[in-house]
Amino acid sequence: MASDSRFAVLIDADNVSVKYIKIILDEISKDGIATYKRIYGDWTNPSLISWKSTLLDNSIIPIQQYSYTTGKNSTDSAMIIDAMDILYSGRVEGFCLVSSDSDFTRLAARLRESGMTVIGMGESKTPNSFIAACNKFKYLDILSAADEEEPEEAAAPKAEPVKKAAQPKKAAPKAAKKPKEEPKAEKEKPAETKKQQEKAIEEPRTSLRTIRRSLRTIVRENSDEDNWMMVSQVGNLLDKRYPDFDVRNFGFSKLTPFLESLDLFEIKDLKKDGNSYAQKYVRLK
Repeated sequence: MASDSRFAVLIDADNVSVKYIKIILDEISKDGIATYKRIYGDWTNPSLISWKSTLLDNSIIPIQQYSYTTGKNSTDSAMIIDAMDILYSGRVEGFCLVSSDSDFTRLAARLRESGMTVIGMGESKTPNSFIAACNKFKYLDILSAADEEEPEEAAAPKAEPVKKAAQPKKAAPKAAKKPKEEPKAEKEKPAETKKQQEKAIEEPRTSLRTIRRSLRTIVRENSDEDNWMMVSQVGNLLDKRYPDFDVRNFGFSKLTPFLESLDLFEIKDLKKDGNSYAQKYVRLK
């Protein structure tokens, strides 16, 4: 896809947190230009006040949609109507639908039927029906967690001297200190369980086991006479089979290191098909 492809970014404020806005705009910039940036919600609702400064800073147009009755989400209808209006205007080549709601499944399918590229974004709780209806789907909570890990690693060395300075205080021979150490150990256990729960939530819907099986099949069926296949072709076929596939879901920034970690392939730089420069190729071990 051309880097100047025009996208309409439509955000469901009822199902997306304001903390994801930078990730949303950064991700869509990799596929094209966001010519429409609209967000839908009932802006009289106090829970959406946190969006105000973010919308101004990122030039996102808020679309007001009152909730006519309780228990009904009228925001979805407004977003769907706008999407169809933009489609018929012929001014975009793709749509970015940002929501974790399965109500947009039919909309994504209809846009793809019209030749549009549809990129979905939402949290890991997004129903599989909506994910499958998109050309690509990106998990915002996983990408956000990956961004937060970097500053934590940088802050780790600063935490060490603090612990060393605290050692002489603990060394004082007082009987009262023993019962104080026990609750500290108890507090660490719940912290560990919370991290485990967060990791479980962040696991991508398409599991690593599924990806491994598909990779074996893809390379076996599409390799050349020497059993080699270009890494870029492998990535393209994975994207088509699994809209939510992203190497960042598994802690990698590029496809080649991810493939190396699986220990399934030989990976080499080869010149094939008359190319003057070498490209990455893989074949099954």
